[in-house]
Amino acid sequence: MTTITLSARGEHAAAAGVQVLLLIPLDLGPAGWLAGLGYAAALWFFLSGARHRAGTHSFGPADHVTLTRAVLVGCVAAMVAAHTATGALFLLLASVALALDAVDGQVARRTGTVSALGARFDMEVDAFLIMALSVQVSQSLGLWVLTIGLMRYLFVAASRLLPWLGTPLPTSLARKTVAALQGVLLLAASSGVFPYLAAICLTGVALATLSWSFLRDIRWLSRHRSTPPAQAAVSPAQEPEVPIRDTGDHLLATRR
Repeated sequence: MTTITLSARGEHAAAAGVQVLLLIPLDLGPAGWLAGLGYAAALWFFLSGARHRAGTHSFGPADHVTLTRAVLVGCVAAMVAAHTATGALFLLLASVALALDAVDGQVARRTGTVSALGARFDMEVDAFLIMALSVQVSQSLGLWVLTIGLMRYLFVAASRLLPWLGTPLPTSLARKTVAALQGVLLLAASSGVFPYLAAICLTGVALATLSWSFLRDIRWLSRHRSTPPAQAAVSPAQEPEVPIRDTGDHLLATRR
């Protein structure tokens, strides 16, 4: 038991160490270092608490991919906080973090290591990356862009007051597509490649599609809130456009 615990703590320590090492060449000021180190500490506590609650003492192959993404997202967040999130390095780090999102789910399914902890970890990393990119884009386009990053967190807060919003959602290809688009569109808008009006349009599309996706899910949850939990997730035969959810679904599949 002691060996397993040390192994789990070792993984956390390694991730935090790599995070700090990657921050060194980023030329961060005090704000950037504070954000980067705060993120590393928060990641440590999140993983420790989540593992304890799940009774899991080791990571699977897909979880290590997600952990790599989490470290890259920490660098992205630090650069945003330091106002140095411009240029090729920022785009590279954010692009790799976005690209790896398509990898961890496939690895989990192919290795038979899909888990609720892995899905939650993946979801939280995705949400924080979108939040960081929203903050970056808002600096040039306006505070309205923060709505994109905050929407998921506001939904979680609302579900505390309205428990029916926390009902597991069926899988939706449309939802997955919209979720994947958010990072791509926000990164494009922050790249500096597009003129101001084009960046506004890209970000507007991201906000409009995300709003539509949330409203669509809220409508589904509202229709099924009086349905017993065992029957809430209807079969594909009842709603062919929304197949049953699995634990490896994307960021916005559970909204929690």
